[in-house]
Amino acid sequence: MFKKLTRKFSKGLGIDLGSTKTMIYQQDRGIVVNESSIVAVNNRTDQILAVGDEARRMMGKTPPHIIATAPLYHGIISDFEITEKMLKYLMDKVRAGKFAFSAKPRVVVGVPLDLTEVEKKAVEDVVMSAGSSQVNLVENIMAAAVGARIPIQDPSGNMIVNLGGGLTEIAVISLDGIVNWKVTRTAGLSLDKDIIKFARDEFNLVLGEMVAEDIKRKIGSALELEEPIEMQMRGRDVMSGLPKEFDINDMQIRDAMHKSIQHILDTIKATLETTPPELVADIYQKGIILTGGVAMLKNIDKFIAQGIEIPVHVADDPQTCTVRGMGVIIEDEVLLQDILVPSSQ
Repeated sequence: MFKKLTRKFSKGLGIDLGSTKTMIYQQDRGIVVNESSIVAVNNRTDQILAVGDEARRMMGKTPPHIIATAPLYHGIISDFEITEKMLKYLMDKVRAGKFAFSAKPRVVVGVPLDLTEVEKKAVEDVVMSAGSSQVNLVENIMAAAVGARIPIQDPSGNMIVNLGGGLTEIAVISLDGIVNWKVTRTAGLSLDKDIIKFARDEFNLVLGEMVAEDIKRKIGSALELEEPIEMQMRGRDVMSGLPKEFDINDMQIRDAMHKSIQHILDTIKATLETTPPELVADIYQKGIILTGGVAMLKNIDKFIAQGIEIPVHVADDPQTCTVRGMGVIIEDEVLLQDILVPSSQ
C-alpha cells in the first residue's frame, strides 16, 4: 500500500548523468535540468560553492583553494562524494517550489554500455544517496534510441551512434535488445583536447577548455564548409605568460580534429563488420541515426555517410535524446522492464 501511495505522489525522474552534461526529465513536466557536470569546491572547508553551469563559468578563474571539477570521467563516477552532492543539489532543485513536499522520486538513470558491475553499483548507490526511493538502470544508448523515436521493438536492425562528451557509443538494436555494440573514449572532450593541442603546437598558446569548446562549436566541422569561417582565438602565450589572440579558420580546426573524427568513423565500421548480414541490410536501407552533443558538429553526418556509404541522419535535438527517451521510459512500465539493466544490488 505504501509503495502504491509513493508511486502516486512522487514524480518519476529520468537522469542523463554525462561526463559533460547532467540532464533531468521530470514526469509530466519534461526537461527541468540541463546543466554542466561541474562542481566548484572549497578545499579548505569542503563546501560546495556552485554546481552546473555556474561552476563551469568558474573554471580557470579560481584561487588555489577553490577547484572546479568534473566528478565523472568517460561516463564513470570518479568522485562518489562530489557526484552525490551534485545530484542531490540538482534533484532538490527539481523538487523545490510546489513539489517541495513530494515523496522521494523514482529514478531511471542511464549507464554506458561498458560499465563493470562495480561501476553500475556506484551509479545506483550515488542516485539513492542523493535522494531517490528507487533506482532503475537503463543503457544510455537504449534511452537515446527511444528519444530519437527509433522503433527498437521491431524485428529489424537499427543502428544508433551516441556521440557524447566522454564516450562514443555505437549499437545495433533489434527486438528491444542490443545485438552488437562498441564503445570508444574518443568523443567530444577528445575534440576539445585536439584544439588545445593545436593552439599550443602552432601558436605557443595555452587555451582553456571552455575556449576550445567554443571554437569547436562555432567553426568546427568534419568536412569542408561551403563558406569558410574565421574567428579569433584568445589564450595565454606560453613564453611570456601574457594574453594573446590569433585569427584561425575552420580548415585549421578541421585538420586538428581529423584524427579523432576518423577514429570514430573506424569504430563505426568495425561495428558494422561484426554485425549479422541480415541486420546490416536493414541498416543500409534505413540509415544510421546520430544522437548526442557531437552530432551537432557541422557535416559530421556527411563525413560518416561518405566513409561507410550508408545514409546517416542526425536526430532532432540530438543532445537531449537520451534524457527525453528516459521520459518516455518512465511513463511505460512494460518498456522499462523490457530494457532494464539487471540490478547489481
